[in-house]
Amino acid sequence: MRENKKVRVVCGMSGGVDSAVAAHVLKKDGYDVIGVFMKNWQDDGLGCNAAEDYEDVKSVCGKIDIPYYTVNFEQEYYDRVFTYFLSEYKRGRTPNPDVLCNAEIKFAAFLDYAKMMGAAHLATGHYARLSGEADKHLLKAADLSKDQTYFLCMLTQEQLSGSMFPIGNMQKSDVRKIAMELDLNVAQKKDSTGICFIGERKFRDFLQGFLPAQRGDIKTPEGKVVGQHQGVIYYTLGQRRGLDIGGRNDGTGERWFVVDKDVKNNVLIVEQGETQRLFSKACKAVGMNYIAGRPSGSFECMAKFRYRQPDQKVTVSPSGEGELIEFSERQRAVTPGQYAVLYMEDECLGGGVIDEVIF
Repeated sequence: MRENKKVRVVCGMSGGVDSAVAAHVLKKDGYDVIGVFMKNWQDDGLGCNAAEDYEDVKSVCGKIDIPYYTVNFEQEYYDRVFTYFLSEYKRGRTPNPDVLCNAEIKFAAFLDYAKMMGAAHLATGHYARLSGEADKHLLKAADLSKDQTYFLCMLTQEQLSGSMFPIGNMQKSDVRKIAMELDLNVAQKKDSTGICFIGERKFRDFLQGFLPAQRGDIKTPEGKVVGQHQGVIYYTLGQRRGLDIGGRNDGTGERWFVVDKDVKNNVLIVEQGETQRLFSKACKAVGMNYIAGRPSGSFECMAKFRYRQPDQKVTVSPSGEGELIEFSERQRAVTPGQYAVLYMEDECLGGGVIDEVIF
């Protein structure tokens, strides 16, 4: 066991198996571990089930014998994440609140809270790894099927220098095995998916409560009306479900896909089949964050434009206040508002918001 008894670490506890095992690993390594449950959204029984998750945190912390607390960041989350989420949807874009939550809440407000508790580090159950002493480098997890560096792309050197990812070198199967050996009640708990504050509700129903929208025409690129939409902001590029325009006698008989959105005129533009209008050759990204510094000039690397997408070869060049990211192969449904995340082998270089797609 390492001599870490005097080194305090706050471990963010979500009520899931990953953060539970992360806390156990830290304690096993000799750290002074404190579990903290972070509440970011008002639990209404339909979104995040915070009460149930907190009960799981209490059970886990009791089992591994560490103190636990709860901290409320609902106001910070609303101000720094949710208002941005709504403003992007109002513009017809598709934001990723999980990336912003990490940068603005978990590794900002929560990291500050951990320091106030006298902690040297904040630990989480993210699947990611860190290397380097003075300069931190963010590396993909050992379990590539669970890698979460995409969601950590906007973190800074200061944030990462105060962070730890105890299970980043582990396989998910081993994490669950450890939890079972410890007889933790979360050992077989299902992983959370999707956006926390939406929970079990239908996405469109949730948005309608905050962004009421007008029905309008669904048109082909040639201007032919083929249906009615519920509100153009509720749809995303490449979407095929929920259009309710199947069974028409005209056309090719192929499935319809969203290929564009005219927010100003409240028109949803669709086309049949996997047409070229779904595939772009480049995009522009803004607000770029380079974790360990930007490579000089234009450079080649790999990129993801959505989570779980296989790495794609790209060339990155300075362009105005952002970056021009040119694809070696055309990419399907690259969506403004999402993040372009750059990689060099197993290192996450950083990322930025997709601002414009080039066809």
